[in-house]
Amino acid sequence: MTTTATPLQPIPRDFRDTVAFALGQYGAVRDFAAGAVAAGVSGVFLVGCGGALADACPAHFLLEAGAPFPVRCLTSAEFTHRRPATLGKGSVVLVSSHTGTTKESLAAARLARAAGARVAAVTRAGDSPLAGMSDAVWTYRSDETVVAPRQVLLGQFAHAFLEAAGAEGDADRAAVRAAYEALPDALYATLEETEELNHALATALADEPVTYVLASGPQYGEAYAFAMCHLLEKQWKHAAAFHAGEFFHGAFEIVTAEQAVLLFLGEDATRPLAERARAFLDRHTKKAHYIDTAELRLPGVPAAARGAIGPLALATVTTRFSQHLEAVRGHGPDKRRYMFRIDY
Repeated sequence: MTTTATPLQPIPRDFRDTVAFALGQYGAVRDFAAGAVAAGVSGVFLVGCGGALADACPAHFLLEAGAPFPVRCLTSAEFTHRRPATLGKGSVVLVSSHTGTTKESLAAARLARAAGARVAAVTRAGDSPLAGMSDAVWTYRSDETVVAPRQVLLGQFAHAFLEAAGAEGDADRAAVRAAYEALPDALYATLEETEELNHALATALADEPVTYVLASGPQYGEAYAFAMCHLLEKQWKHAAAFHAGEFFHGAFEIVTAEQAVLLFLGEDATRPLAERARAFLDRHTKKAHYIDTAELRLPGVPAAARGAIGPLALATVTTRFSQHLEAVRGHGPDKRRYMFRIDY
């Protein structure tokens, strides 16, 4: 039973500036993409661990839907140990690591370089070990604001490659770029308008023994991240993430009237999968909770680009949701059994 609460952390003061800094690197991202496509791209690999890997999910979704070359998203250790047969001179490997020191991600970058691939990095600082072994580096400089700028950089990477490959029309590109330029204020507004929702969700889920998290399409990465990184890792709470489309092929059998389920809904082509799950949950559990990007204002974001921006907005909400959980439960991110405390 939750008995101890702690003060809620304030919204980071550097939020707007950090997102704007990430946006300002779009020219460099476009130059990198144009050079790679001109030289010939045989495939793109998005590589990382934990939250860094989950944050690549929206970029993977965009590229897989529109790029004329194969795109894969792999955890760093599997990328290294599996060594994909298609990895080679025409490959582009984007490695994401907050500190730029994650050993599995460094090994992945090392393997990619040895195979002759172009290596790009998304990381906090330009002087990290990962940055030093990459052909291009895009940073966000903050320890307080991480997820939003990282997803901006990854998203810009995806859109730059679609543009360079001629796979994104002028109208779509203009709408998406207008949406991205609106993000510093739009995402900050999202943080402010969801404070009450996040507190209510944190209070409702604080004492649940198990929480299942569902999403579809580009939102699935955030479902995975919320279950693994925020609930299991940071809160020591039992959780599992399921794809909303797979939910009806097994996992829904565990749902009872008292089972807590958190569903994320986006505005992309896979929304019907999430809506089907919501219809089921409304009928079969009293503890269904929803975060729907369609309910966010997102000022300045064109309607045509909301599907592309939705995953970034969702990640912004859930990152703040995690801080509300810390406050309600009195269990901060400094509490660890193993991570950063022992050799593993």
